[in-house]
Amino acid sequence: MKAAVVETPGKLVVRDVAEPIVGEYDCLCETLYGATCTGTDSHLIHGDPMPFDVFYPLMLGHESIGRVLRVGAGVENFEPGDLVTRVINRNMGGLHSFWGGFAERTIIEDHQAIRKHNGRDIDIGAGIHQVLPAQTDPAAATMVITWRETLSFINRIGVDEGDAVLVIGSGGNGLSFANHAKNLGAQNVAMVGSARRKAAASAVGCEAFFSYRREDLSAAVREVGPFDLIIDAVGKTGQLDRVLPTLKAGGKIAMYGIDDFGKVTVLPTLAPGSFTWSSPGYDEGEAHAAVIDFMQAGNLRAEDYLDMENIFPLDEIGQAFDAVSCRDVIKAVVRLA
Repeated sequence: MKAAVVETPGKLVVRDVAEPIVGEYDCLCETLYGATCTGTDSHLIHGDPMPFDVFYPLMLGHESIGRVLRVGAGVENFEPGDLVTRVINRNMGGLHSFWGGFAERTIIEDHQAIRKHNGRDIDIGAGIHQVLPAQTDPAAATMVITWRETLSFINRIGVDEGDAVLVIGSGGNGLSFANHAKNLGAQNVAMVGSARRKAAASAVGCEAFFSYRREDLSAAVREVGPFDLIIDAVGKTGQLDRVLPTLKAGGKIAMYGIDDFGKVTVLPTLAPGSFTWSSPGYDEGEAHAAVIDFMQAGNLRAEDYLDMENIFPLDEIGQAFDAVSCRDVIKAVVRLA
């Protein structure tokens, strides 16, 4: 089968790899679509520092949707024909997987059955494989992974009715945080990002938008603040400090982005009072049902994030990442079947 492989930092290719081995609790899936991740995927391609060890060559892709073809003997909660989330590949023959979703064939695990029969504890990945409603558009469903991660993260921090929320970053994650904040009852949602994303920010509920290139950023943002919560969805050195004066005394800040992983510092004296640094992590599984509800209610719309008219075939995945890098698209969709 074909898969997207980063041979060495900076070298992304599509080549033949072995078919996944299906174990007792696994399901073999036909992979339908995947979405690019500006954070993790791009950093893996370029060999940037990451919060985990990285080994090359590696199979790429963690936002893919597939359809179950056949199930292992121990599978109880999936069946052929199911549309499922976060399909992956495992390490194989010297080829590492992070998470290997940009491939023609993938697998999912039945974590519930594993727990039931083996008593084996499952890590944070336990909730990544879920069945989607039958009528779901699989290309649009590639957004589910981003939405689950970001909704779990912001839910763990907490957004109260009427809160003011500022998001740094106008990529898929930043837009998702703004979208969630609005859906959770925030009254004032603002964003700092690329000037080209102003319309996208408005579409997901932002009342105010500021280009990160503004020299008077702090003063301009302060006019629509102060904010109960500031989320940095990018993680660039110095960005939080620029807006920290707009935080309410007793407010919360959180960093989700990893662009300058391990290098970001915050100067607390820039804040107008004490504040809480929140680092809640996330668990996709705990947010799955809520994301589906928001989607079905029309409060999370893939068309606000994805260019559904220009879907890239797997062989052109390099061009998909180029389109993201040039900010021609927020996230690119890749056809894998």
